[in-house]
Amino acid sequence: MAFKPLHDRVLVRRVESDEKTKGGLIIPDSAKEKPAEGEIIAVGDGARKDSGELIEMAVKAGDRVLFGKWSGTEVTVDGEELLIMKESDILGIISDAAAAKAA
Repeated sequence: MAFKPLHDRVLVRRVESDEKTKGGLIIPDSAKEKPAEGEIIAVGDGARKDSGELIEMAVKAGDRVLFGKWSGTEVTVDGEELLIMKESDILGIISDAAAAKAA
């Protein structure tokens, strides 16, 4: 099933967090927090100004982003758990250089 968000909403797939700490300790599933990092799967067309002019989205499909811990609404699309959220819930885009440095 194809899904396209409306207006200024985005569809996000959470990126799984590490199962070990930097010290090598294994983190059990019950202690893991849901990651606040994800990949944009689909984006809407953007919001509209009062004049009707379209405000383009700052993110695009494929972008890796950070978002608030409680952001978005969980949905299941084709058996996969995803998030729908407004673009304003996204805190920032993670660039390839920043992602490589964090890893």
